[in-house]
Amino acid sequence: MLPRTTADHPTPPASGNAGAGEFVTSVGAASTRGHPSPSLGSSPSAYRPVAAVEWQTLAVAGAIYLGFGLATWFHEALPAWLLLPLGAYLVAWQSSLQHEVVHGHPTRLPWLNRLLVLPSLWLWLPYERYRDGHLQHHRDEQLTDPLLDPESYYVAPERWRALPAPLRGLYRLRNCLLGRLLLGPLFALWRFYRGELALWARGRFDLSVWLLHALGVGLVLTWAMAVCGMTFGGYLLFFALPGLGLSLVRSFLEHRAVPEVGERTAVVEAAWPWALLFLNNNLHAVHHARPGLPWYRLPAAYEAERARWLAGNGGYLFKGYGEVFARFLLRQKERPLHPGGLIVSPLAQRPPAVVRSQDPLKAPTSY
Repeated sequence: MLPRTTADHPTPPASGNAGAGEFVTSVGAASTRGHPSPSLGSSPSAYRPVAAVEWQTLAVAGAIYLGFGLATWFHEALPAWLLLPLGAYLVAWQSSLQHEVVHGHPTRLPWLNRLLVLPSLWLWLPYERYRDGHLQHHRDEQLTDPLLDPESYYVAPERWRALPAPLRGLYRLRNCLLGRLLLGPLFALWRFYRGELALWARGRFDLSVWLLHALGVGLVLTWAMAVCGMTFGGYLLFFALPGLGLSLVRSFLEHRAVPEVGERTAVVEAAWPWALLFLNNNLHAVHHARPGLPWYRLPAAYEAERARWLAGNGGYLFKGYGEVFARFLLRQKERPLHPGGLIVSPLAQRPPAVVRSQDPLKAPTSY
């Protein structure tokens, strides 16, 4: 189970100097010395909030739903150039709230936390599917592995070799920020529902998950369409799809495939609009080392020992999302091909570790 972390200023991970030979399998078996990876339970009850009720997080939830209600109610009066970024921000902001709920916030009552994110503003992904995939993603020794990490954006070498050239081109385009914003939502929908259809074909349809999701979607669409008079296409265009695209800005470069586990996770020192949007999850190295820490304590934990955090993640730092956009809007951040197995060192002569493939019946949930 994950530790019940309550410290304001946790000790960051120590840096390591693993050689490339510790990254020798085709999908990335690696040293775990650089990043303490907790033994992960599959239930969000493994996490406990710092306080019985975290009012900061409840205030965020109130702001999201109040803003959403106003934006949809006045959608006809708002110009498109204002409605689009406003709708995208609110939907992406709720995805960050879902992330807090996955980690056991803002109360000690899981049912109440789940109720807080019952409305599905972006429509596409059942919360329970996201929760299960994200908790699996927190097995840090598996980070970026395309067969083991449900939130990996890399492609395994054998799959890459089998892809037709046009699809390889789309993967490359998705690895620049503009491509992630425009194509990322389509990739996410395709990947998730392809996996779900495989589950259903094998008789693994989780009725309770989809009934709860249908209730959440129904609440949103009833309000937006029946009460506020939006069309379904208008809601997709101004809220759901751009909100998903905006949420992908955070995950665009938060992990990289390198041998040392602690150096796989980024820090982006974001200004307040971005930091608030992502609920400080841009300080991603801190979050992975201390996943139970609530969003409003992450900045203090980072600032208290900034140098040590950056030593622990190998200096994988960006000064803000302005830098991210400037560097990668039209340029790939890296190749989509996972580099595991392509790194040559003397240790590569030893027998590779046995790679446990991700359950083929579990739908990936990366977004």
